[in-house]
Amino acid sequence: MSTDTADADNELRERITNFLRRNFPQIQMHGGSAAIAHLDREKGEVTVQLGGACSGCGISPMTIQAIKSRMVKEIPEIETVHADTGAEAGADGDLGGTSSGGGMSPSFPGETTDDGDDEGPQAPF
Repeated sequence: MSTDTADADNELRERITNFLRRNFPQIQMHGGSAAIAHLDREKGEVTVQLGGACSGCGISPMTIQAIKSRMVKEIPEIETVHADTGAEAGADGDLGGTSSGGGMSPSFPGETTDDGDDEGPQAPF
């Protein structure tokens, strides 16, 4: 039975990860990351930790709200979603790029800093 439980947990974890990649590609495109910090399949709860450029991003609250509202609609096993940017707390080890010191500006793929005519990053939505 524990093997079945582990398989079900892994399958749900994979579905959540695919959901995040499919519905929120802008997270990774803009130098951020999203990881499952905690999953309780029996309670239907998941905690998603956003890191990298998401920490300190002004659009992060909107992204978090969208994750919370969409995930419970698309993944029936999930009833409650907790999410934050990791600025207050860290995940359990599978977030890349969250150990940098505070005060750094996020960088985006393709963004250059040596060009004075930079128009800035494109909107994530």
